[in-house]
Amino acid sequence: MPDEVNVLYIKAKSWLNASPPRTLTIGFALIIAAGVLLLKLPISVREGHDLSWLDAVFTAASATCVTGLVVVDTGTFFSTFGHWVILALIQVGGLGFMTMSTMFAFFMRRRLSLKERLILQEALNQDSLQGIVKLVRKVIFYALTIEAAGSLLYTLRFLFDMNAGKAIYYGIFHGVSIFNNAGFDLFGDYRSLSDYLSDPFVNLLSIVLIFLGSVGFIVLADLVEYPKRRRLMLHSKVVLTVTAFLFIAGAVLILICEYTNENTLDPLNFGDKFLASMLHSISPRSGGVSTVDVSSMRQATQFLIVGLMFVGASPGSTGGGIKTTTFAVMIVAMLAVIRGKEDIVLFRSRLEKDKVYKAITVTIYSLALLIAATMILSVTENHTFMTVLFEATSAFATAGLSMGLTPELTDAGKAIVIVLMFIGRLGPLTLFYAAGSKPGRTLYRHPEGKILIG
Repeated sequence: MPDEVNVLYIKAKSWLNASPPRTLTIGFALIIAAGVLLLKLPISVREGHDLSWLDAVFTAASATCVTGLVVVDTGTFFSTFGHWVILALIQVGGLGFMTMSTMFAFFMRRRLSLKERLILQEALNQDSLQGIVKLVRKVIFYALTIEAAGSLLYTLRFLFDMNAGKAIYYGIFHGVSIFNNAGFDLFGDYRSLSDYLSDPFVNLLSIVLIFLGSVGFIVLADLVEYPKRRRLMLHSKVVLTVTAFLFIAGAVLILICEYTNENTLDPLNFGDKFLASMLHSISPRSGGVSTVDVSSMRQATQFLIVGLMFVGASPGSTGGGIKTTTFAVMIVAMLAVIRGKEDIVLFRSRLEKDKVYKAITVTIYSLALLIAATMILSVTENHTFMTVLFEATSAFATAGLSMGLTPELTDAGKAIVIVLMFIGRLGPLTLFYAAGSKPGRTLYRHPEGKILIG
């Protein structure tokens, strides 16, 4: 018996003193656990409501993974204390718990250890430790500045609809939630931003906040320094190009598909149709907000949004999906094969082969995960295939858009969606590395073989 205890102790110690991916996994799990305990407090829900343990886990996971899928209505179910708990989870989940802990370390004037820097490198998806602390400082500054500006602008707009105290409260909540691409709202009845369908100010502000939250802090830092350097990094060029293409193409296609749909855009004037199309084109970047009923859209539009959610945001951002850079590498690699080119070239720069392999791995793993989850949900949930596929993709991409399935999920369905949100926030490869260890360099090569492709 003592030997077994020692073995368990050694295993537990190895997990706690583990690699950065494993530390991130454990950290996010602990944050969700803390959120569950806080949300289960009687003070977190309004009188007459009772939150089950599973629903508490779902809500805490959705907030920490900045998803926005909800099984209970956030605005009417939770109390003010519960709202602040959710907002705190969104903030920690959006910036990452290591970024938040680093911020406190700065306040305490404490130097970061090598292990902490390695964890930050993994959390921010960086290739090296060089300049990691400087980047974290920029992340904290940009995030807090943008959130403050967004909160102030929302507050000024909400002052026309509610008293000052409520306007400030709603302004802060939605400023933080939408910048972090969480998609949580306080308007009640699962309405999201539908009350502001024809409001250019709220729509454009939401679009800007989702964009700033989805392109990644690396790109934001590069854009801020552009006037001084007069050039952008390759990463920024790819992110901005793909983001702009998906946003414009998505808006045009949504406008075309929904233009005559009497349940969505048909009753609106052209200006409102255009606004709604733009918002629902960028919201799949992981924004999670909507002004029209997604379940009333045509299936072509819903499938388009599934594709946009699957691509998702960009590396180092608050969003999910396979990421815009992965999508770009896959497309360029495909074109290179079609043209018979050996090198994968983006903006006159040749990409390393391991980047292509990584992009293929992330895409295939994500597709396999979505296929498996959709098949299981098709069994556990009594809904159409499109509804199930949409909800599964939204959970994995931490998009938060819903066709109405989430509040009706069975217990098994909730568990599956929780897992999808967790994997989507951490990233497929991080979880792979957390389960084992990063592969080392192979010291030998097998003989070359040949197979037929295509």
